[in-house]
Amino acid sequence: MKRVVVLSDVCRGRDNNLNLIRVLAALAVLVSHAWPISRGFGEIQPLNRLTGYDMGALAVYVFFCISGFLIARSFERQPTLRHWLLARALRLFPALLVMLLLMVLVLGPLVTALPAGAYFSHPATLGYLPNNLSLALRQPWLPGVFEATPYGGETNGSLWTLYYEVLCYGAVMVMGLFGAFRRWGPLVAATLLYVAANVIVLVLPEEAVPGGFRTFLALGMPFAVGVAFYLCRGWLPLHPAILAVLVAGAVLVKDTPLYQPALVLALGYGVFVLAFLPGGFIRRYNRVGDFSYGIYIYAWPIQQTVVLLFGTMSPFMNIALALPVTLALAWLSWNLVEKPALALVPHSAPLPQSAPTFAGSGPSPAPLRPGK
Repeated sequence: MKRVVVLSDVCRGRDNNLNLIRVLAALAVLVSHAWPISRGFGEIQPLNRLTGYDMGALAVYVFFCISGFLIARSFERQPTLRHWLLARALRLFPALLVMLLLMVLVLGPLVTALPAGAYFSHPATLGYLPNNLSLALRQPWLPGVFEATPYGGETNGSLWTLYYEVLCYGAVMVMGLFGAFRRWGPLVAATLLYVAANVIVLVLPEEAVPGGFRTFLALGMPFAVGVAFYLCRGWLPLHPAILAVLVAGAVLVKDTPLYQPALVLALGYGVFVLAFLPGGFIRRYNRVGDFSYGIYIYAWPIQQTVVLLFGTMSPFMNIALALPVTLALAWLSWNLVEKPALALVPHSAPLPQSAPTFAGSGPSPAPLRPGK
């Protein structure tokens, strides 16, 4: 009888479909954004009526779930905290910096409604790069840029998620430094704290909870699922039948407060089933590269530019015109910026064999050291 596949059996190397899934998720964000960019804010996007979430939101959940798994794995594999922080910075900021420079120095001057002198001397132009690189002070507009489009002057409506992703990185770091990846005690404490925060958000009136904190918890949920899958990899089976049960459970609780966690769990489990079970020809995509981040950060300004240049159009026309340019920029970003930056990341240690153990039950992976 064929043995059931356990996640730890298949997640050690890079021979998986995660790159392909991330690219498809990035393309889903592009497709989803075509509706509000072409028709204006508040436009109903694909899958919204069916699931209660638009395609772009579900794609972001996919990103955060995969990120939770990979970031937790990276935390255990990097030899020091400094190496781990360097790896995170090199993955995120070089490509973001290049995109922001192109936005403020190339695309902005070409499409702004202001004279060149007024554009470059405007405080918003001067602050665009440092504010958006900070992530926390995201500046969504440049003077005179995209103001005549249906969505208005939003220069890149995808970047807001990066701040919350970095906050999730910080949560992993705190958990790791307190030993949550090696012992059940800190892990249970962190889990209870996160669950309690979500319960409080459900109980309190919406106006009593800051919107940023609510968003952090919402995006933290798929990220936490990814971290949990990593920690439970030694006994987590991957099987389509389990996925079917999780999907059915999410459908059954659709109109209750349990719907979001049930949906996120089903979606996250589905991602890992598709990432590690299908093999063969599909795995050849890994030879192409990881274009997901480039697609994600370049799609919005290209879609806005298409509308500005060609006027009112259908979402499908917006997709058709913006997709080739976005793919080209993503290819350049990967090959000229992201891949060289990642080559600077120190080599990782082998993936630890097991999840956290009870005290005295066996060896645990060595803690990440904060030194050199």
